[in-house]
Amino acid sequence: MNKNQALPWDHPRFRSWIAVARACQLMQQSLARSLADLDIKPPHLDILVNLYRFEGISQQELARKLLVGRSNMSMLLPQMEKRGLIERRGDERDKRVLRLYLTEDGRALTEKAMVIQTDLIDRMLSDEPLEQCMAMAGSMERIIALLQQDLKDDD
Repeated sequence: MNKNQALPWDHPRFRSWIAVARACQLMQQSLARSLADLDIKPPHLDILVNLYRFEGISQQELARKLLVGRSNMSMLLPQMEKRGLIERRGDERDKRVLRLYLTEDGRALTEKAMVIQTDLIDRMLSDEPLEQCMAMAGSMERIIALLQQDLKDDD
């Protein structure tokens, strides 16, 4: 780089991007610590919350929602099934498709974990005006859409 060229960290958008990434990373660490008593980690919570919202979702749909590969799912799901948190059932129309459901224990654990997660989010954002929270969400959703389109274009 020549001396007249701005360095990445001098660029306001770079600073913003790094701040979001650092906040996300620290939030994941804080969430992991907060969930430790429930013996789950953030990736488990992501699965549980999605099954809570979308009961009967297929493994493939879940992997797509969580932006992870099926290999990642194939490592986590058996652990959760063994703990009695989820169950996998064959699709009635297509036996090749496995559908995912929370067990009673899984539903109870998810509800406890969602309270912990919501409390953490509320603590971190309590000083932010609601309008600013919504603006930040809108910005992040636009960025997500752009990144997803960018990935699609590469395929």
